Amino acid sequence: MTNETTASPPPEDRTDEPVSVASAVRGALERSGGPIGIAVAAAPTVAFVVTDALGGLTWAFLALAGTASAAFGVRLARRESVRAALVGLAVAAACAVVAAVSGEARAFFLLPTLLPAVLMLVFLGSVVVRRPLTGTLFNRMAGGPRDWRQHSALLRVYSITTLVAVAIHAVNFAVRIVFYLADQPAVLAAVQIAAGPVFAALAAATLLAARRAVHPAAAGPAAV
Repeated sequence: MTNETTASPPPEDRTDEPVSVASAVRGALERSGGPIGIAVAAAPTVAFVVTDALGGLTWAFLALAGTASAAFGVRLARRESVRAALVGLAVAAACAVVAAVSGEARAFFLLPTLLPAVLMLVFLGSVVVRRPLTGTLFNRMAGGPRDWRQHSALLRVYSITTLVAVAIHAVNFAVRIVFYLADQPAVLAAVQIAAGPVFAALAAATLLAARRAVHPAAAGPAAV
């Protein structure tokens, strides 16, 4: 009897598996926390807007504090990133401070309204310098090579999806500005909540296109 052990085979490289639209969307949603994660992230905003409409700004702040704390606890209980949970708490607090200083409920959405304009410029600048941001964010998940900027097909995919992100941010910013000036916090809340699934869909499309650019033979026909 010897101590020699049989080496187990290396895990399969799953990057060659066909990727369907549905599986890419599911994967992107899962990385966003899934339906529960999206609901938890939206809860403080919804609580703030609804309570402000029913009882005024003071009660809205109390509702925000309660739901933001509860959302933080749920994220930790779901074993999500502590850093992401703290960022969510900090963002809610910053938005509340702006609303408290201005005395207007719509000011809760001032920072989220300005953010798409900043992101639009960042994404556009990344294309100009030939470092499209979707490549930086998603190339590793797509199984792309480290030198993906030298891979013409991948660079084209990431450049196009980054420009799509620029367009989304531009529309997002324009819509938010219109409803901010119109003092429509409920609509602003709806736009803010809808932004998450929109970018999850963009992430799914990016991963799908990048995987097919890396493994064109394995991609096969699109499955739904």
